[in-house]
Amino acid sequence: MRIVFAGTPDFAAAALDAVERAGHQVVGVLTQPDRPAGRGLKLQASPVKRRAEQAGWPVWQPVSLRLDGKHPAEAAAARWRLEEARPEVIIVAAYGLLLPRWLLELPAHGCLNIHASLLPRWRGAAPIQRAIEAGDAVTGITIMQMDEGLDTGDICLTAPEPIAADDTAATLHDRLAATGGRLIVQALADLSGGRLPRAPQPPDGVTYARKIDKAESEIDWRQSAWTLERRIRAFDPFPGMAFAWRGERVKLWRARAWAADSAATPPAAPGTLWDLGPQRLAWACGEGVLEAVEVQRPGGRRTDVARALHSSPRPPDR
Repeated sequence: MRIVFAGTPDFAAAALDAVERAGHQVVGVLTQPDRPAGRGLKLQASPVKRRAEQAGWPVWQPVSLRLDGKHPAEAAAARWRLEEARPEVIIVAAYGLLLPRWLLELPAHGCLNIHASLLPRWRGAAPIQRAIEAGDAVTGITIMQMDEGLDTGDICLTAPEPIAADDTAATLHDRLAATGGRLIVQALADLSGGRLPRAPQPPDGVTYARKIDKAESEIDWRQSAWTLERRIRAFDPFPGMAFAWRGERVKLWRARAWAADSAATPPAAPGTLWDLGPQRLAWACGEGVLEAVEVQRPGGRRTDVARALHSSPRPPDR
């Protein structure tokens, strides 16, 4: 099939690879404009753009696709290019822009979205992180026929994916990216054969996965140890979770939560260091105790707590 692909990060690039391997004709790629990144804040192309340039596909990077928005000239130019490309279907994966009605209606078969949750749970920008944070036992991939709403279109195909107790956003992302590639290829085969199913999303069970904010990276010891442990995994690799330690902002990458024995140990205020010996760090939380496993001091690498304490010029406050 003639396909325009719209996506930006690694998650989308994995699906783009799968579509090409399946033999479909990519006639153009939509991706976000280059953004400053790294210490030098140099403009960097998205993973999808880099993949498209390697393959020699046309790449379009409009700031907006709204003909009535702040950049109507860019939107109009994108519309002209897309009409010239004559796609039969547009595949969307973590693109980053809402698609207006004119684009949804442009291909004969509309637009198919690869979404990293089992809709209607976790509509929105950060479904992988929010599923881990919430303690969900399972998530998955949904192939959805897009409409003008935020992840509200009809469900075509789904594939569940269990969430392991030690999953981070990075590990779960990689499995879901591979599943998304496999499922969109199946959807395209079904579509070309005239047998792709569609069903409205159920009205119950709707949740929204709001965008991850850097402000969420500060550890709040008033939360339960189990909530914090999930948040640490959910925000790995971005933005990470951090705590203040002798004037440093130390990142906490892995931790374990356990219940304090209130009968044997007097309760402590949240944020109080729990005395476990010179080579361990743990804090009292709103409920339970959180023990650090892997940390990262400023300018350093991730390392186990014992090594970090050994390299510290002074012992932590007690």
